[in-house]
This record gives sequence, C-alpha cells and structure tokens, in this order.
Amino acid sequence: MITAAVLTLSDKGSRGEREDLSGPAIAGMIKGMGATVAHYEVIPDDKELIRDRLLYYADKVDLVLTTGGTGLSPRDVTPDATLEVIDREVPGIAEAMRAGGMKKTNRAMLSRAVAGVRGHTLIINLPGSPKAIREGLEIIMDVLPHAIEKIKGSTEDCAAKESV
Repeated sequence: MITAAVLTLSDKGSRGEREDLSGPAIAGMIKGMGATVAHYEVIPDDKELIRDRLLYYADKVDLVLTTGGTGLSPRDVTPDATLEVIDREVPGIAEAMRAGGMKKTNRAMLSRAVAGVRGHTLIINLPGSPKAIREGLEIIMDVLPHAIEKIKGSTEDCAAKESV
C-alpha cells in the first residue's frame, strides 16, 4: 500500500478565492492505483512554507505530489523548494511528463517541474491544471509503485520479467 500526500500550491486557493480542482484530480487518479491519500493541503506559493511542508510530509508518506507553482512567474517556486529538500533528483520522471506534454502543447516545455527522493519518499511536482495533471500522471503512474519499492530498498531486479 502506497501512502501519499497531495500538496496544492496556490495563493488564491489558500485564501479561499479559488476552488482547488487540481489536488482532488491527483487524489482520484492515485486512488485508482491503490494509493491512500493520507494528507491533503492547500497552501500559498511561499518557498519557505513549501519547503517546510515537503520536509514534514517526507517523514510520513511514501509519495508527495505537488500541484502548481512549476511555471515561469515570479511566484512559481515549487521546483526551487523541492530541490532544496530532495537528496537525489529523478530527472526522468519530469522529463517524461514534459515530453508527453509536448505532444499536446508546446507550452509543456515551460514547465520547471522536478522529481526526487528524500529519505524513503518520492516527491514529484505536477502542473497546476487538472487537464495537465491527468496527462502527466497517465505517463508516469505505472512506474510509481516500482519506484517506491526501490526507494524503500527492494532488491528485486528492475528488468521486466520475460516469459521463456
């Protein structure tokens, strides 16, 4: 069983000026793969607060998925906060989401999202729109259970088992 935290980064959402559709979209999708959303929170786009919440959740769950704050505006600081807390980057995850997103829109190249590991927790930045979240998660979701098993110390071979 995978436990997860979903963290929505939105100034307007944290003030109640905008309904968060992105966090629930993530929660619905990962529940479909058997994950349990143990924590869900909407906070402002504040680098220090994001950093603190990532540190807090990294000690409690297997997977932290953030939504929002991955673009180019001055308040988009989620990747910066994430890079400050991870021990090791997993660039292939963000690269795969950007590559898949490019098939839909060339604006996907503007994403600064990152993914990485802190301790035994995988942290992944997702875009802020529900549509982009669905598209990005569809690309990476089938590898998440395997990635989390490896992070937790599984010694099974990574190669796909072939039938003889």
